[in-house]
Amino acid sequence: MSSTPSDTITWGMMLRKLPSIVKALPRVVRGMKAANVKQPDQPCGLAFTFEQASARNPDGPALMQGTVSLSYSQVNQWANRIAHYLISQGVGKGDVVGVFIENRPELLVTVLAVAKVGAVSAMLNTSQTQQALVHSINLVKPVAIVVGAELVNAYGAIRQQVAIADARTWWVADQDTFSDPGQAPAGFINLMRASADGLTENPASSQQIYLDDPCFYIYTSGTTGLPKAGVFKHGRWMRSSASFGMIALDMAPDDIVYCTLPLYHATGLCVCWGSAICGASGFAIRRKFSASQFWNDVRKYRATTLGYVGELCRYLIDQPPSSDDRDNTVRKMIGNGLRPGVWGEFKQRFGVSHICELYAASDGNIGFSNILNFDNTVGFSLMSWELVEYAHDTSEPIRNGQGFMQKVGKGHQGLLLAKIDDKAPLDGYTDPQKTAKVVLHDVFEKGDRYFNTGDLLRNIGFGHAQFVDRLGDTYRWKGENVSTTEMENILLQHPHIAEAVVYGVEISNTNGRAGMAAITPAESLATLDFSELLSFARQQMPAYAVPLFLRVKVKMETTGTFKYQKTRLKAEAFDPDKAGDDPIYAWLPGSDTYVQITEQVLADIHGGKFRY
Repeated sequence: MSSTPSDTITWGMMLRKLPSIVKALPRVVRGMKAANVKQPDQPCGLAFTFEQASARNPDGPALMQGTVSLSYSQVNQWANRIAHYLISQGVGKGDVVGVFIENRPELLVTVLAVAKVGAVSAMLNTSQTQQALVHSINLVKPVAIVVGAELVNAYGAIRQQVAIADARTWWVADQDTFSDPGQAPAGFINLMRASADGLTENPASSQQIYLDDPCFYIYTSGTTGLPKAGVFKHGRWMRSSASFGMIALDMAPDDIVYCTLPLYHATGLCVCWGSAICGASGFAIRRKFSASQFWNDVRKYRATTLGYVGELCRYLIDQPPSSDDRDNTVRKMIGNGLRPGVWGEFKQRFGVSHICELYAASDGNIGFSNILNFDNTVGFSLMSWELVEYAHDTSEPIRNGQGFMQKVGKGHQGLLLAKIDDKAPLDGYTDPQKTAKVVLHDVFEKGDRYFNTGDLLRNIGFGHAQFVDRLGDTYRWKGENVSTTEMENILLQHPHIAEAVVYGVEISNTNGRAGMAAITPAESLATLDFSELLSFARQQMPAYAVPLFLRVKVKMETTGTFKYQKTRLKAEAFDPDKAGDDPIYAWLPGSDTYVQITEQVLADIHGGKFRY
């Protein structure tokens, strides 16, 4: 599916951005200098950056949630007390500490304290339970764990399956522990009470942390199996916080970032919090995202900057319009996954002037950001990257007769590869074998190395790109490649569809995968006219991309970062027995509507009665 002329950036568009480019140049230079930590023995990282911010803006707000508002000086001293206590308990540089706390100030203060020690925070997914949680903990072999009171039951259920000593199993009350640390239950040590009398000075260890020292283990979402633990080093923290906070957003002490994203993932933890720290700005958080309370919070905190993922923005658009929609102080927002169909409407309705869409992955070595504020682009990257041709049946990059890979031209989509070098090292995973699988050798010349992102992007000119799809999410039907993201964007334009997830499914005796869409009605199943819906799809999509199957869901299952559970949907395909209460419909050859699949219809499809 090729791009249209409107997708590409022209000379005229760039010329109109010249004033913005000139204005941005000084901060780009400062940001590149801050991000480019070269000396292996130069102090850097999360603790280093936070201590600098505390010296720069000691009395400014650092962390806010509900009625709690803590200054940079207060947060820094609190983290110092915890850090000195951890050191007294034998936690040292390179040790892993599991952090299992929901979004609240205690989570970030704990992570900061662990970073000051030089230890590594394993950012456990707070929605995990049972064997997924056991796997995540045992994967990184922590010497200690910090458990929020709200998650004691989840941890208690698997406690005997992990090898963490009771003496290093710390507990944090589910309240404002800065004012009152509470009382720990039996079998746990109250971290905040035990560290309350600790030293408030920065520990010497925070100046002994260098670019190659790991800072976090951030887990993949687990949508395609058990999670992997990606390594996020302190050098990358410097690159990330400076790139987004200084270069992209121009953060300052009078800025406030409002973030409702889960802080166990990189967008919330590294991009949003990192941007705030880089600017010595305020960081306001919420335990869980609430569409109905979102703008009230924004007004309460006087937020200037939002952290987002695309689905969060769509949930806000779906809220009833209000006269207060533009009554906010937000000027900029940073995140990823904003759909083209929502982009313009969101900016117009809520009065946001700059959407800094980004592309990055916690397990990768490259980041793009929309510094110049074009619409519908992830912007450009200061790292070296290329888009290459790939085999649609295997998803592997194609090599030419000389054994090298082939670049795609402007306007075309290809597999994104990021060069691995001193400027952009690859931290990879805790498992070296998993890291080796994503590294390509001898890509354009002998001896070079590139990270295979597994993502399709489109080159739209002047170093800018558009995200197209995850390579595993595209599918091939009738000899054509279908982007699930593009098809989802089209379906969401239908007034009676609130959510749409597109994926490919196999039909017996056919080649490739046919299109299937799980949809959530904007109102109810009764409002869907399946003849009209098919007509809409056939008018808006290429014939080969029209979904042959529909699954109607009351609610779509998502991960903590609003990613849809496509693996389960693909596995259940169009079998009604596997879909529970969700009705499934099929567009049968020769018909002009979708019909509900019964056992007989399913048997006819599998039996080859219909010619696809």
